[in-house]
Amino acid sequence: MSNRFPDKFLFGSASAAYQVEGAYREDGKGLSIWDDWVRIEGKTFQGTNGDVAADHYHRYQEDIRLMKDMGLKAYRFSVSWTRILPEGRGNIERRGLEFYHQLIDELIRNDIEPVLTIYHWDLPKTLQEEYGGWASRRIIEDFTAYAKILFEEFSGKVKYWIVLNEPNIFTQLGYLLAMHPPGQKDMKAYLSAYHHTALVHAHVVKLFKEGGYGGFIGSSIAYTPGYPATEEAQHVEAARRYYETVNWWIMDIYSKGEYPRWGYEEFTRRNIAPEVTPEDEIILKRSAELSDFIGINYYQSTTLADNPLDGVGLGEFNVTGEKGNFKESGVPGLYRQVYNPKLEYTDWDWVIDPDGLRHALVEIKERYQKPVFISENGIGAFDEVEENKVHDTYRIDYIRSHLQACHEAMEEGVDLWGYCTWSFTDLLSWLNGYQKRYGFVYVDFDEKHLPRIRKDSFDFYKEVIETQGENILRSE
Repeated sequence: MSNRFPDKFLFGSASAAYQVEGAYREDGKGLSIWDDWVRIEGKTFQGTNGDVAADHYHRYQEDIRLMKDMGLKAYRFSVSWTRILPEGRGNIERRGLEFYHQLIDELIRNDIEPVLTIYHWDLPKTLQEEYGGWASRRIIEDFTAYAKILFEEFSGKVKYWIVLNEPNIFTQLGYLLAMHPPGQKDMKAYLSAYHHTALVHAHVVKLFKEGGYGGFIGSSIAYTPGYPATEEAQHVEAARRYYETVNWWIMDIYSKGEYPRWGYEEFTRRNIAPEVTPEDEIILKRSAELSDFIGINYYQSTTLADNPLDGVGLGEFNVTGEKGNFKESGVPGLYRQVYNPKLEYTDWDWVIDPDGLRHALVEIKERYQKPVFISENGIGAFDEVEENKVHDTYRIDYIRSHLQACHEAMEEGVDLWGYCTWSFTDLLSWLNGYQKRYGFVYVDFDEKHLPRIRKDSFDFYKEVIETQGENILRSE
């Protein structure tokens, strides 16, 4: 067994435009659905918004200097659609393109691989108002045109492209749980919107490959592996149903080009299955072959139990950070997500399960036979500053154990290209405000100039990169 990661392995970190950039009305930028959503009372924690965020738009050079000092190998960021196309289509805003050119050039000058995410949830407001955004197939044409602009501008500089970030999450929270825009609670609408994300992914992958732009392309799915609560038959069956209607459902359509049969039949029986045309089948199958890698965002696993038809339904998340507010949720007649007393939980009641990451990587490898890129993994926590230092041992422990799980999965044959933490600096957590911190760099959001402070985890990850993981793998 090797005691280090391969030399080409990309140790990285990540962010998203709305959560980190700020400058929400500068240089011709148009409004996104999030610029509206945060202004609706009660939609975000204490009314927090991304108007300024971590001010990365003005501070990117400073932030990249910190990345360089850490030795970061890759930085995954997203492009704000409305910085490029303020109305979602039509007139191109050159100042927006120039910002991303400068960001990418600065990364390259500092030997950091840019990993570009085309879409991280900030849909142009105009497209939502005109035709319902992801609820309509019209999104395919507009998104593909937007992606083509980025390919034409940046393909000579960017090798790694992520089309969509967590399409399963933004469609669930937006169309099923009403916690994100557009604020609906409709299972059929969710399944239809998710199908449209798969079609967008497929059309963009086709464009990328036929255009000969070079590099590698895929999308990133939020992946939550599940275990039956016990070996009792009804709980094992619940886990199977969870995979058929959740994990394999969200992954198969991207990486196989079709939905799992049992899941599709079940949703058809419930009269909520999405429409899949013959043309859809062709392009989805083709893009599944053409995609270069599978991106996954992993934060936790889930434990599954039987759920009767009159059982528990989908519930809301803990967004306060008051630990101990875990609530069971599920889909009646399919599965129920239950508390696992054998595992630890964060203050936001997210389970901490590094072996779940190993488990996820291995089952993805066995089902899809494609390389994997971990585009997000991290822990949100309340960080405290003491004498200008942040002693975040819990984050160090979390990242160490999850990287060890990555290495174990690679020893089991997983072709893992890279690992990006969420996040590099602290930033806006969509529903949890600025109190839920993920970064290696503490940002003091109470101070006007948003000073940066390196946390202990910064130095830890720096040593991981310097040693290719030897500092954490000797003890395996």
